[in-house]
Amino acid sequence: MSKVQRQEEIKRLIENHQIGTQEEIRAYLEEKAIFVTQATLSRDLREIGLIKLRSEDGKLYYSLTDHVTGHFGSQIAPLINKIAKVQFMLVLSTNLWEVDVLANAIDQENRKDILGTVAGADTLLVICQNEETAEAIYQDISAQL
Repeated sequence: MSKVQRQEEIKRLIENHQIGTQEEIRAYLEEKAIFVTQATLSRDLREIGLIKLRSEDGKLYYSLTDHVTGHFGSQIAPLINKIAKVQFMLVLSTNLWEVDVLANAIDQENRKDILGTVAGADTLLVICQNEETAEAIYQDISAQL
């Protein structure tokens, strides 16, 4: 099986089931007689562009980034506890260890008006190109909180 075919199979799995771990993905692939190493699976998930979201019952699951909708994704807005704006920067706070979901979603948008993100354990710094961009994003996220 080719890499493209394997990645398409992973996409089908993620689209149809709430899968929370790489081990679950690997077990599914093995049922289909597709055997991969952990390194290959990790690389596939990165290349596919998967992110983890939190379900209403609090469990993390994989999602395709193109399934995250809205500005920064209305599905991930519930992960944000608070937001602050300082000039051209935004500071987003989440629960402990959930900030990577936000960072991935923002980084994968490849917006020219966002220069970069810096993630900690529960805080994300978003560096915008200018104050107008920061204000627009601040208003957009604040409206979803």
